[in-house]
Amino acid sequence: MATTKQDINLKSGNTIMAWVDYDSIANILNVTLSSSSQKPKIPLLTFPIDLSPILLDSMYVGFSASTGLLASSHYIFGWSFKMNGQARNLDLASLPTLPSPGKSHTTLTVALSTASATIVLVLVVLASLYLIRKIKNADLIEAWELDVGPHRFSYKELKIATKGFRDKDLLGFGGFGRVYRGTLPKSKAQVAVKQISRESKQGVREFVSEIETIGRLRHRNLVQLQGWCRRRGDLLLVYDYMPNGSLDKLLFDEPTTTRVVLTWEQRFKIIKGVASGLLYLHEEWEQIVIHRDIKASNVLLDSELNGKLGDFGLARLYEHGANPSTTRVVGTLGYLAPELTRTGKGTASTDVFAFGALLLEVACGRKPIEPKALPEELILVDWVWEKWSQGRVFDVVDPKLKGEFDEAEVVLVVKLGLMCSNSAPNARPSMRKVVRYLEGELRMPETLSAPGKVRMVKEGSMTCRCPSHTHLIPRLGRCLRLLLAWVEKVAVVALSLSLVRRPSLYCRLESRISP
Repeated sequence: MATTKQDINLKSGNTIMAWVDYDSIANILNVTLSSSSQKPKIPLLTFPIDLSPILLDSMYVGFSASTGLLASSHYIFGWSFKMNGQARNLDLASLPTLPSPGKSHTTLTVALSTASATIVLVLVVLASLYLIRKIKNADLIEAWELDVGPHRFSYKELKIATKGFRDKDLLGFGGFGRVYRGTLPKSKAQVAVKQISRESKQGVREFVSEIETIGRLRHRNLVQLQGWCRRRGDLLLVYDYMPNGSLDKLLFDEPTTTRVVLTWEQRFKIIKGVASGLLYLHEEWEQIVIHRDIKASNVLLDSELNGKLGDFGLARLYEHGANPSTTRVVGTLGYLAPELTRTGKGTASTDVFAFGALLLEVACGRKPIEPKALPEELILVDWVWEKWSQGRVFDVVDPKLKGEFDEAEVVLVVKLGLMCSNSAPNARPSMRKVVRYLEGELRMPETLSAPGKVRMVKEGSMTCRCPSHTHLIPRLGRCLRLLLAWVEKVAVVALSLSLVRRPSLYCRLESRISP
């Protein structure tokens, strides 16, 4: 056995001996070449590799080689193979001779022709598969899409922007889908990408509604739609990114190093901003836009804590002066106007009712319905009205403010919230009046009707006059009130489980037992 490596010239045309040895214990692959029949001691190539996943108990063994762009021909005169131990030595005398040059060129030509045909066939197959996939993934353009103004993004672009819609960038989720934070590849602008849920039966309807509605709206207090995307079952909307998230999180989540308590000044600014945006929808745009889902979670805050109304998935458009059509009752528990169960019509007045609930929510730091609260505090508007009628309006202010608020503004917001929450639609102010009240351009009325009944309270003395109930015994009245409150509390817990299927049930119950 030779003890040194030998110089091997692959272009010489001489016969070359090759040994390929693999040690399955040491996981070492050795390749040894020699121009003679004597095996050198030192391999030409030693490579550590574990072939156990590849080598099977029963398998075929063959040869494969490549010279890149160069053309060459190689011949194997003979070979031997053994699984364990040394392979049998070849009998060089019995090996065949080289074929004639003519035959060699013919074989090479056939091989090259076959290889070329194979390559062409593979390319044709790959091109066909690419075209089929492209056609399959292509977005179908429907008639309504031709009139949509906002930019249409490609699905690939939004997938890159959200890094594959990863949970780490999930901003929130609801009945209609999930919202992700993303960065557009070209502009590097941060956006919020809303992915409509495939399980939502109304998914396409909300998708078209938002594009048709918010896509053409332009107001500083409305979330701006940047664009959209539709690919087969995937429906996506792209909005401006709101770094401070939704209003409900700042109102109800525990303060952290990155999330602070909203001051009264900030809250009042947010209220006026949302009111301005809602006025634009009702009266200042070319059509009337009924939002139908005004609530704290749909008020988003930019870097300067400006309130912007978003989520137009339930919105409906009407011509000015037209009568809204009857639809199914939609919305969120605690924000639904009582008349919706009778008429099924979303109107500007039902939006005002929901805005009234939002006003009280912001001022009090409490949700419209608190199932875990005391019976008399279960329904926010009823509790606020009771405190108002007792002349203790400041008792309802969010304790997180620690007494730091403008008293006149608090009285204004609470009183306006009660006015907007009146069960009679014609007793609620329009959004134009609401904005003028908030801006101090219009004086609030001195008397205030109770939200659920015809009761009048004079603002100066805060005395309550209830002519229709003066004959009731006070103790009996209190017992009935507590009983109704407990019934209502039990009902709310049960209704919270079936709200999606029967959204009007709560409204019917509310109209019966509201004080």
